[in-house]
Amino acid sequence: MGTHRSPRRSVVILAAAALALTWTVIATGPHASASSARRAGSICEAQELKALAAADPHLAIEIPEEFDKEFPTLEACRSHDAAWDPEAEGPLQPIPFSHKHHAGLWEMDCQYCHSGTDRSRAAGVPSVELCMGCHENFPKEYDSLEGIQILKQYWAEQKSIPWVQVHRLPEHVKFQHQAHVRAGFDCQTCHGPVEAMDKLYMTPDTKWWQYGLPTQKLEMGWCIMCHRDNGASQDCLTCHY
Repeated sequence: MGTHRSPRRSVVILAAAALALTWTVIATGPHASASSARRAGSICEAQELKALAAADPHLAIEIPEEFDKEFPTLEACRSHDAAWDPEAEGPLQPIPFSHKHHAGLWEMDCQYCHSGTDRSRAAGVPSVELCMGCHENFPKEYDSLEGIQILKQYWAEQKSIPWVQVHRLPEHVKFQHQAHVRAGFDCQTCHGPVEAMDKLYMTPDTKWWQYGLPTQKLEMGWCIMCHRDNGASQDCLTCHY
């Protein structure tokens, strides 16, 4: 018995194969059903999905109307989450404030928030009123961020924010911010590249004495090395008085 197939049977087989291929393309291609689309559950998730869809036009996404907003921006969402990351280096702050977002992206001057640093021995920290001076003018959609909710709660209760200090010297060290700022030193000299940090931490910096001993950032030897390199006084009474 031969294996020859009739023309009609071959046509049927080819038609069935074409139909199956068409269905596969429809089900997995850019026209996938809504049930397979990735659905946003918040404004920040919507921003992330929009970014993914922009990179991959075949990705099916679903953005509910209540989450289809311009603000908060994708950058704000990402910086907020990064500053709130308990696994990232540095202490968790009461509010997930991102230096990268404010000082980096928006190029805010350090002394706008840390006012008086060029006039005072101690660096000031921003008041809740100063923070709200900006954020009360932002779109309400920013309230979807937990950090903004916490900020507005402090403002409503008229309480100061208990920031966790990252850079701290012993009480017997009389470091003067104004002297260093007026001498032209950038904040990054001691605090590191804060404009690139979402979550603030003390960046490592080892200076080696000429006889091979290391000294870490903010240790006395680290400060003395800086004074030596810049021709500043090394008298004990410069810092201990």
